Order: sequence, then structure tokens, then C-alpha cells
Amino acid sequence: MNNNMNETQYFGRNQNEPENEAKRILISVSTALREKGYNPVNQIVGYILSGDPTYITSYLNARAMIRKLERDELLEELVKDYLKRNE
Repeated sequence: MNNNMNETQYFGRNQNEPENEAKRILISVSTALREKGYNPVNQIVGYILSGDPTYITSYLNARAMIRKLERDELLEELVKDYLKRNE
């Protein structure tokens, strides 16, 4: 870990994961949550913040899918998409 607070740390994607894997998983999980009557935003945020997979339904294998990725990869995809849409 970088102890100098004046330098920027680098945060990057695991090069083994395809670029669109996180996006595909988020869309699939969102669909499963919506079909089961949950608010996808609330449930996905709960999962990302807590790491508790029970925020995600097992319907349509959504829980297993979302656990294939690290939570930071999901957050990275969300931020990237938000910035792309708002720049």
C-alpha cells in the first residue's frame, strides 16, 4: 500500500475478465430481481456495500452469477457506465 497520501494510487480491472462480463451480469441480476418484485437498485447496492449475497435472489441463478465477480468490479462497471452517460 502506498503510504504517501500525495500520490495517486492505481486501481484497475482484473485482465482475466472480459470487459463486458460485469455489465452482462448486472443486467441479468437486475432482471431476476425485478421479476421477483425487488427493487434492483436497492438490492444491488445492499450487496455491494455489505458483501452479503442474500441481497440477491437465487432466481434465474442471479446470486451465483453476481458472486463470479468481485464487488469492486461491479462498482467499477457502474461508475464507468454512469460517467460515459454523463460526460
